[in-house]
Amino acid sequence: MPNKTTTKCLQSKLFLLPLPKIADNDMKKLVIFDLDGTLLYTIEDLGQAANYALERNGYATHSMASYPYFVGNGVRRLMTRVLPEDARDDETVDRVLGDFLEYYDVHCTDYTKPYNGMPELLQDLRDLGVSIAVASNKYQKAVDRIIPHFFPDIPFVAIEGHREGVNVKPDPSVVFAILSQAKVAKADTLYVGDSGVDMETARRACIDSVGVTWGFRSKKELVEYHADAIVNNPLDILDIVENGIRIS
Repeated sequence: MPNKTTTKCLQSKLFLLPLPKIADNDMKKLVIFDLDGTLLYTIEDLGQAANYALERNGYATHSMASYPYFVGNGVRRLMTRVLPEDARDDETVDRVLGDFLEYYDVHCTDYTKPYNGMPELLQDLRDLGVSIAVASNKYQKAVDRIIPHFFPDIPFVAIEGHREGVNVKPDPSVVFAILSQAKVAKADTLYVGDSGVDMETARRACIDSVGVTWGFRSKKELVEYHADAIVNNPLDILDIVENGIRIS
């Protein structure tokens, strides 16, 4: 967990209450969304793919309720976490990961769906002229398939998943890549995610963060990782984009 005394980018900020309406030119110009647990409910497809890979290699499978605590740091870390502790050598992880990818590439949209209110939020942001991007630890091939499948009418300014040779979140490299593509300043950017990894990513990038409670991790985790605001409904994000965050 980050220590708020270690960086100037981290402030003692808690939950949101929207400020009165401010001038349009003070609105956020870019919103970066995490994918899994933020834009989309994906846990069923991830769990099915992981269990397929485990069963194929003779290992015990896990309940779907376990998977929210396994995901969040990329598919290789997912495979490492679901394997028994004595079977986490590189050769085994590589083999099981290969089977996972074989299954997930075909079935990544079987049970996945947008969270209620998310399509409407994205459209409202576009209507306001706000740019939208995705920053995910999911591998790029899957992100490139999933986002257009579920949001075909949204012109994302950037869709960034994990690429070989680039560190996964909470390393902020993916955020910096998006800022460069969008040509938007940090002060004009909002990062939205459902986990401590996401809040730490925003902190390291020195941009404002919003934690969402409908995803895979708890509100307690979002608080511990110093989310600048925490929301229970996607449309609450629109208020923050337009009106700002109240600092406690």
